[in-house]
Amino acid sequence: MSNNYTTIIRENLSAIYKKGPSDLTERLPARKEGENYVFKAFGQECTLTQEKILLSGRVENGPVGVLITLYALNVGPDPLKLEPFRAFKDLPNSMPYQAAFAANAERVLVPHVPALAKQRDLIIRHFDGHDASPDLRGDISFVIYPLPKIALAYICYLPDEEFPASATCLFSSNALSFMPLDGLADVAEYTSKAIIEFLGTAP
Repeated sequence: MSNNYTTIIRENLSAIYKKGPSDLTERLPARKEGENYVFKAFGQECTLTQEKILLSGRVENGPVGVLITLYALNVGPDPLKLEPFRAFKDLPNSMPYQAAFAANAERVLVPHVPALAKQRDLIIRHFDGHDASPDLRGDISFVIYPLPKIALAYICYLPDEEFPASATCLFSSNALSFMPLDGLADVAEYTSKAIIEFLGTAP
């Protein structure tokens, strides 16, 4: 059944292919297979075609599919610049989105911080991530890549006698070069949801 997300995805894909996607292999970056482009997105193999987005072989007709096409529309040739990582509140014009970002990308993870501590290494492998730099270390910290040129650093603290658990999400330095601000907020939200979903299936 078609929905608003499906319509947006199709319109974005049409715009991507109308522009002539000859340089998408380098810009995304991606592996070209015929007229399709294959890369990792939100911890899954993503295939971008002229008509649809596939995640792990399944059609993605929801907000994640919109975000992937938005990324493909906006990503430029510049390489990812990882550091210094930036807090969402420090991004230009982020004020209207800050409350929703804190709730949907950060506080949603707080109940799962103990599980994050146990499954940290599995999360890093699943999302093609790596250790955070020493200046970003919390009780748990790591960097993952929901999209090839957008990295998120997660810094979490376990609860103790004085403080509750906490989770912070930071963006790679030039993330705004590859995605509009509201899209970045959604990327963080759906990455956190993907982490929680993964925790539910991890051994």
